[in-house]
Amino acid sequence: MGVTEGVRAAAPDVEAGAIRRAALWMTGAIASFSAMAVAGREVSIELDTFELMAYRSLIGVVLVVSVAGAVGTLGGVRRDRLGLHLLRNVFHFTGQNLWFLAIATIPLAQVFALEFSSPIWVALGAPLILGERLSARGLVAVLVGFVGILIVARPGAAPIGPGQVAAALAAIGFAGSALFTRRLTRTDSITSILFWLTVMQAAMGVGLAAIDGDMTWPSAVIWPWLAVIGVAGLSAHLCLTTALSQAPASLVMPMDFLRLPAIALIGMALYAEPLDLWTFVGAATIFAGNWINLRRRRSVT
Repeated sequence: MGVTEGVRAAAPDVEAGAIRRAALWMTGAIASFSAMAVAGREVSIELDTFELMAYRSLIGVVLVVSVAGAVGTLGGVRRDRLGLHLLRNVFHFTGQNLWFLAIATIPLAQVFALEFSSPIWVALGAPLILGERLSARGLVAVLVGFVGILIVARPGAAPIGPGQVAAALAAIGFAGSALFTRRLTRTDSITSILFWLTVMQAAMGVGLAAIDGDMTWPSAVIWPWLAVIGVAGLSAHLCLTTALSQAPASLVMPMDFLRLPAIALIGMALYAEPLDLWTFVGAATIFAGNWINLRRRRSVT
């Protein structure tokens, strides 16, 4: 049984073609997030996370307005759900800042492994935000995923630093962002979601970066990396948002697991990061929890 067929069996209420389209969009998201991780580490040499987010979002504003204006979708930007957009972007802005902090301080594979706990938090938050029911099997999935987090972090066996804590908290921020994105896709276009993503987070980034009166201007070496972050960040959200419009968040988010082996190889090739067995064991355990969450849909339909 292939991946699409397996997910289809886990969620018979979702059209198989929609799952395939969501998987295709998530492939683009995986490539974009991986490129952003490498660029984020390079940029961290000069910029703090608030400055990074400010420049990234400003680049994103230019890209969204330019592309949407060219294809004629800019008029579709809605202003009647700004509160929900703000809530979504607060979650994402917080998660993204923590993610960039983790990227700069711990191995890339460990960041991604801890980030994979995001679907577990999605499962916990879905009843409150999306009105989905959390079954006993769903609670088991959450517990299995939490065990996976402990395996990756290994408290007591290895020191837990700010990087590990930041990566774990980033997953919660991304989960909140995914849940509110799913709600927004019911009424708002992708252009509208991306427009408010870039505009609101540019304001947050500039405000927090300049609060100490010292906002660093990037050097010529850093600007190309910032361009990669701006384009990849926007591409990642375009792909992720489109995937979430095709299938439920509880199905889309676990597809992201495939970027762990990719980023592990990238970390080994570019930064001589060792392939840590426990990171993969923990990530596989987290994925098992996510898969249990997928399979539970068969029992409720």
